[in-house]
Amino acid sequence: METTWDRALVSVNGELAERYAGACEDCGDAREFLFGLPQKPVMPVGYPTFGGQEPSELIDAGEWLWVADLSAGNVPTGDSKEAHRTLSVAAAAVEEVVKFIPPGEEEVPDDGFWSERGRQMRTAEPGRFQLDRLLIVRDTYRDLAARHA
Repeated sequence: METTWDRALVSVNGELAERYAGACEDCGDAREFLFGLPQKPVMPVGYPTFGGQEPSELIDAGEWLWVADLSAGNVPTGDSKEAHRTLSVAAAAVEEVVKFIPPGEEEVPDDGFWSERGRQMRTAEPGRFQLDRLLIVRDTYRDLAARHA
């Protein structure tokens, strides 16, 4: 049984949100997910772009770096277009990690990690969340992607 989601725009405490509701395909229990929408939506420029200027509220810094690692570790050979796309996703995911670093700071703060995977990523290699290292990795992925453009 596959979950069919009902989707609607709703107001939650005076804030606009997108609501997804349906029955769990495994247990049949009712599920509801609410996603807040930005006050002033900004159309993304370029591909891929995951969000606005603010850090994600859904995916933490550690999970974004995990996405970058997963993408960069699966760059296809022999398909330049797909290699470009995959490396661009990896670079954009690292850019999402950078958004968690407040201006004037040098690393992602503690509150940038709330998921189990995110905290595990930071515990395993906390130095990977330093601004200078993140920028080098992001730029390397961008340069590699450009070679496949």
